[in-house]
Amino acid sequence: MKPENIDKLIASALAIEESDAYRAGAIGYMARALTQATIPHRDPGSPQYIRQNGNLRLVITDVSGVGLPYGSIPRLVLAWMTTEAVRTKTPHLELGPSLQTFLDQLGLSRTGGKRGDITRLRDQMTRLFSAAVSWGSVGEDHDILKRMLVSEEAALWWNPKVPGQDTLWQSYVVLSKRFFDAITDSPVPLDMRALRVLKNSPLALDLYAWTTYRMSYLRRRTDIPWKALQLQFGADYADTAQGRQGFKRKLLQALTKVHTVYPALRLEVEQDGIQLIPSSTHVKQLQK
Repeated sequence: MKPENIDKLIASALAIEESDAYRAGAIGYMARALTQATIPHRDPGSPQYIRQNGNLRLVITDVSGVGLPYGSIPRLVLAWMTTEAVRTKTPHLELGPSLQTFLDQLGLSRTGGKRGDITRLRDQMTRLFSAAVSWGSVGEDHDILKRMLVSEEAALWWNPKVPGQDTLWQSYVVLSKRFFDAITDSPVPLDMRALRVLKNSPLALDLYAWTTYRMSYLRRRTDIPWKALQLQFGADYADTAQGRQGFKRKLLQALTKVHTVYPALRLEVEQDGIQLIPSSTHVKQLQK
């Protein structure tokens, strides 16, 4: 990581430490299942993607031929959608009066071009809103999966050439009833400021959400083998000595970023994996 990026990361982490997510108005949520089994980091180049963590299985299917969502942007959008669904208690989510407003909410820049955030956001939102998701429990004696469309309807009225221009019609997405119910069932509280700081690393975003969730209930030291970590987070790495070494290196780099914004996180790196140590969760669940 470049020195200027390290300085920026530390400065953002210090700002987060000064005020918790509730006081800062930065409380967000992620669907609990999506902290345990995650979407692709890179384009899988296939119409279906499967992740399994223990008995939990996540299946994402491209049902419209536009490709599967992948990378950081759909993770940020999923966190935004879960947060808005929890806040508004409705599957009809308004995306804001302008593209610039929505970009700012996700911490994205107003850059165009093939690799700009505007182009990538629109592409990934189309992929995400067009996908079907299944998640549930599988085992030797059972196989229970709930299949659902992410959205029933979506309209993006933004003008990419004039991102700050308010539109005549409001952009929106209508989540399917089953997806809405699934993501609002005991969601994991997160700090949206941390997500914006970690936005350039899908793996860091996954690890932040996962460790925040695990620490909300962890009561004893728990060993997580490298093999289990790669099954959960390392879909893009081959199951070879070189692939496993590459995944381990990337995971440790991502954990360093996560620890910067979540300094209360305690863990130890061991030869066979990592050991999670009971810590304060980054954002506590408020009592109902």
